Formats: sequence, structure tokens, C-alpha cells
Amino acid sequence: MKELQHLNKYFLKYKYRIILGIVITIVARIFLLFTPRLVREIFTVVEHWNNNTITDISVFKQALLENILLIIGASIVAGIFTFLMRQTIINVSRYIEFDLKNEVYQKYQQLSLNFYKQNRTGDLMNRITEDVSRVRMYAGPAIMYSINTITLFIIALIYMFNQAPKLTLYTVLPLPILSVAIYKLSKEIHKRSTVVQEYLSKLSSSTQETFSGISIVKAYGIEPQTAADFNSLSEESRQKQLDLVKVRSFFFPMMILLIGISNLMVIYIGGKQYIDGEIESLGTIAEFIIYVNMLTWPVATVGWVTSIVQQAEASQKRINAFLKLTPEIANKTQERHVIEGNISFKNVSFTYDDTNIQALKGVSFTLEKGKTLAIIGKTGSGKSTILDLIGRLYDIEGGELLIDGKPIDHINLTDLRNAIGYVPQDAFLFSDTIKNNIKFGKEDATDEDVITAAKQAQVHKNIVKFNKGYDTVLGERGITLSGGQKQRVSIARAIVKDPVILLLDDSLSAVDTETEEKILKHLNTLSKNKTTIIVSHRVSSAKNADHIIVLDNGNIIQSGNHSSLVKQNGYYKDLYLKQLSE
Repeated sequence: MKELQHLNKYFLKYKYRIILGIVITIVARIFLLFTPRLVREIFTVVEHWNNNTITDISVFKQALLENILLIIGASIVAGIFTFLMRQTIINVSRYIEFDLKNEVYQKYQQLSLNFYKQNRTGDLMNRITEDVSRVRMYAGPAIMYSINTITLFIIALIYMFNQAPKLTLYTVLPLPILSVAIYKLSKEIHKRSTVVQEYLSKLSSSTQETFSGISIVKAYGIEPQTAADFNSLSEESRQKQLDLVKVRSFFFPMMILLIGISNLMVIYIGGKQYIDGEIESLGTIAEFIIYVNMLTWPVATVGWVTSIVQQAEASQKRINAFLKLTPEIANKTQERHVIEGNISFKNVSFTYDDTNIQALKGVSFTLEKGKTLAIIGKTGSGKSTILDLIGRLYDIEGGELLIDGKPIDHINLTDLRNAIGYVPQDAFLFSDTIKNNIKFGKEDATDEDVITAAKQAQVHKNIVKFNKGYDTVLGERGITLSGGQKQRVSIARAIVKDPVILLLDDSLSAVDTETEEKILKHLNTLSKNKTTIIVSHRVSSAKNADHIIVLDNGNIIQSGNHSSLVKQNGYYKDLYLKQLSE
């Protein structure tokens, strides 16, 4: 139960609803327990009629009618309160499920990129869906049935003991055996359920990866191999599900067997007591049989609830494993800061934790606000890492990274990222309209702002050719668009934000040189008052920058402007001559 203590804050939040649910449950059980006593009264009336204690037929009929009407009335009232009980307590579990899902989602957003590199998307999805659903079963049905069982058991035992103490003892004797047996069964169910959950995560991850990379699967013609791998995993999952079902199949037969034993004991022991005169009426036997059937399911739920609790604890443990993680990138100050755009790297070093690759080795440069820096270098030289560090997607390992003269981790993270317009190398678009994808950079942007940004990104003419224009809904990850179109929409998203710092990570690699020139021309105009960093493999994208640095294996090997660098022998001049000849 230790892991489930995390939910206590939600129980406190909804304590008044839960208390109301408990009160309603008690009232519902009290009215439900009127029925066995009224049935006994009917049997007593019939016995009196047979014994000629009652001779007036009208009195006999009236007594029967009164008891029947009372049974109907008590059942209706009990039914109404049972409905209210479920509406109250089950609704609380839905509120808790809603809150917990939001808590997990918020935590996911706070965690660093390293977390997402180490965990598969399918597993993350499974924890926020399947695991949270299992926890909801604990917060709703488990609590409801526990309250119901305790209330019914206490009240029923008091009634039964008052009627026939010895018969009560024999009646409830098989019930603890039922509860222990189901508890043992539940432990095995818990073990197998945990394995089933793990396989569900594997299936979710496999499916998600396959569908996300469906173009690669089709391009390489590996559908049969992919299907075979999925079938193999599905078969393993099916076997684990069957192992679970085999254990669960014992549940109801065991319960029915013990119910039958309890009923036989009531009839046998009760019959002997009636013959011996220890109980006055056959109605007592009928009353006890109803009590047995009423109590059996609540007693059986002790084991079932135990199973739910165990499954919920296993799921909550998986959820807590993420909720307890401390975000690597923490907002260390709430002080607001207006970003001007001065950037300074002083002997900055950085190593990726997941690969242990040192991406930057003592990198130093200064970029004043309103200036443009271009970064050129081979693949894996550390270009994109510089942009990630400026956006504080990672924290530096050594040296100093200053924004407006202050260490970057001393600047409010929200202010920093609000000031940045970032166009990643792999343009990511959401399954939404083109308009909303562009407005993602600025939610309150007008339609005019969106169109202007699209024109400056040289994508407006492409968009208006679509049947629905800017209202065209894109497929997952923007699959509807070509690579160049996705990059340009991503650039428009950054432009519409009107950021202080504009970061372009090789964002023109998928467009032709003519379109590149037009986009750069607009960017040169737009970036006059912005601090801009352009990462590229093309000299054409870098030549107009105020300053250019060339990276190789995490080190700056050349630095200067275009004019000075083409006069120096080295990587930049070689690249320039190669691309010029092409």
C-alpha cells in the first residue's frame, strides 16, 4: 500500500464526496437488509394460517400484502441509494483518474530530453492509460465494495446473531475459507497481471514505432518481417493473457461451490434446530439463506478487492517511478527577465549522458544582440548541440553560457524559451490544420499574421493550392507535406512568434537554392533586430552572417566572416569551392 499513498492527496481533495458516499452506502445496506426479515415475517404469517392461529382470511391477506409492499418499497429505496452510492463514489474515482492523468502528463512535459531517449513512447502511453485505469479501479470500485462489505457484514451479522446465534456460526463458517481462497488466487492473478501489463507496453511500443515509421517499412518492403515480429510478440502476449484467464476461471466456480455449501449448512443445521424447537419458524431458515446469498458476494469481493489493490499498487509503482524523477532542467528562479539577446559561450563543454559522446570541447564565442552567427561543420561536429544548450534543453557540463551577461540557469526558463524561435533540423508538425501549426508559435496570432509569415517562409503559394488552404488538416508528423514544405511551415511558425533569438538548425536543407535565397533574403530583413544563429551545411546559408564559426569534433577550428574565411586555407574554403563548382 506504500505506493498508493500518493493518492491520499486526492482522497483529501474529494473527502466530502467520499464521506457522502459512505453515508449513502450505509443507508442503502440498511434498507436492503429489511428484505430477509420481511420474508421471515411472511413465512411466520403462513405458519400461523396453517396452524389456525390466524383464521380470518382478510387478516391473513392483509398481513401478506403489507409485508410484500414493504419488501417492494425497501428494495426500491435500497436500489435508489445504491444508484446514488455508485454515482458518488465511482464519480470520485473518475475525478481522481482525471487528476492523475493530468499530473503524469505535466510531469512528462517537465522531464528532459534524456528521459525520452531512455524510454519508449509506447511505454509512456501505457502508463498514462492502462496503469492509470487500474489505479482508478482502486480509487472507485475497490473502495466502494470495501465500504459495502464492511457495512453489510456488520449489520447482517447483528441481525443474524439476534435470531439464531448457533445457526449464525455455522452459516458464516465457509465464508472466511472463501475469502482466504480468493486472496490466494488474487496473489497469483496479481503476478500474472503484472506480466500482462509489461507485454501490453511492448505491444504499444512496437505498434507505435511501426506506424510512425510506416513509410520506411513500405520503402524497404519489410511488411512481412514486421508482421512476423508483431505476430510473435502478439503470440507471447496472448499466452500470458491465457495464463491469467486460466487462474481467473477458478474464481466464480469456487464462489458458487462455497455458496452452495453455506446454503446446505443453513438448511441442514436450521432444519435440525427447527425440529428440535431451537428456532421458532421456518421463516428463520429462509431469512438465513437470503443473508448467505447477500454476504457471499461481499466476502468474495475481499479477495477481488485485494487483487484490485495489488494490481493498482503495481501500476502506481510504475507511475511513481516517473513522478519521482527530478527534472534535469529545473527553473531555478521565478524572477522575470526581459531577454535582450546577448549570447556568450565561455569555454563551454558538454557530453551526452546516453552515449558518453563529448559534443563540445571548450567552445567560446560572443554574439551581440541583433547580430547573426552562422555555424558550419561536418555531421556530428556539435552544431545542433549549441542550439540545444541556448534553448536550455540540456545544461552545460563545464564553462559558462551567458545570456545578457547572466548564467543561463539563473534566467527564468519560461522567459528564456518565450524569447526563442527554434526551427529544428527535423521539422515536426502536429496532426492539425496548417494554420494552427503556424500559430503554434503564437496562439493569439491573427490570420493576417499567419499568411504574412507563410509568405516570408516561401510556403504561402503551396498552401493556397490545397483544397482547404490554411485549414488543411495534416497527417501525423505532417506527412501530408513534402520535406521542404514541412521545413518552410516550421520556419513560418518561428517567424510568426517574432522572437528575440532565432535559431535555425539546418532548416533549409530540404529546399532548393532559389527558394533558399528568397527565404534568406526575408530572414535578413526580419533578423535585423534579432539575435540569429544559423546552423547549416551550405555556405550559401552562412555567407551573409556577421560572424561564422566552423566546428569539427566539438572544437572551433575556424572563425571569421565569409570574406576572411574564403581567403584562408581550410574547411570553409574547401566547402565553398566544392559547392561553388556544383
